Amino acid sequence: MSKIVELFGHPTNAARSDWQRIVSEQSCPYIGRRCYKVRKSSPEISIGTCAVDYGRRNDLMIICPARLLERRQLFVDCLQLLTNHRPGNELHLISEVTVPGGSVDYFIVSARDGSAQDFVGVELQTLDTTGALWPERQRALRELQVPRHDEEENITKPFGMNWKMTAKTILMQLHHKVQTFQYVNRKLVLVVQDHLLDYMTREFSFGHVADETVIGDPMHIHAYRANRSQPGFRLELRRRMSTNADGIRSALGLQAEANVELSQIMQLLEARMNDETIFSPV
Repeated sequence: MSKIVELFGHPTNAARSDWQRIVSEQSCPYIGRRCYKVRKSSPEISIGTCAVDYGRRNDLMIICPARLLERRQLFVDCLQLLTNHRPGNELHLISEVTVPGGSVDYFIVSARDGSAQDFVGVELQTLDTTGALWPERQRALRELQVPRHDEEENITKPFGMNWKMTAKTILMQLHHKVQTFQYVNRKLVLVVQDHLLDYMTREFSFGHVADETVIGDPMHIHAYRANRSQPGFRLELRRRMSTNADGIRSALGLQAEANVELSQIMQLLEARMNDETIFSPV
């Protein structure tokens, strides 16, 4: 039986007759366009794998960051970190903004009369896989009775989870970015699945990370649990932690500087705001 739990945003245990259409359209309901996870050897094919069962306990693992966007709840859970938001302000959601330290996945912006008043940065991170996931995807199509243009690859080695590299990479990225947010007195939120956060707290030095939310901290971590339902699963906020640049440096034993003026970031965000970036939970 295939380990693919969700394909193109739809649970594979759902009883439905339109799987061929879903696979042909290659659409991701969480981002509202074609799935961006494509096969390297055939970029015209979107892989569409959102989550898998993994390990002896068949833990449900989210492997695509877009899957975390379910109901846009993660953005709602960040709104309390907008300390300068006032009644009457508009909320904008702007993606892929580059600031000193790197690109940030999303900015939630509080604005009035076209002028940015406050913002929160949001980074999404899910586990990367190792080995060959494609055969699992093809087995899922066979079980869903979807015609395939090529056969399953004859690979018996199971896929795995790249725990260490995923965790180290995101901590390194946060190390550069959180200094910028701390310098301008704003908040950056890392959104992960609970399994990944549990690994990070075991394997890295998290002694400087508060196991609760301190609103004044510049770095926040929100961990979501994937609760199984019939069919599929639903995300639920399980754990919140916070720290500062020193806490992230402590986890990696590194030092760096990334100071920038607040006005520079505000100008970047204001240039991207328009009617299409107005935030709506649904």
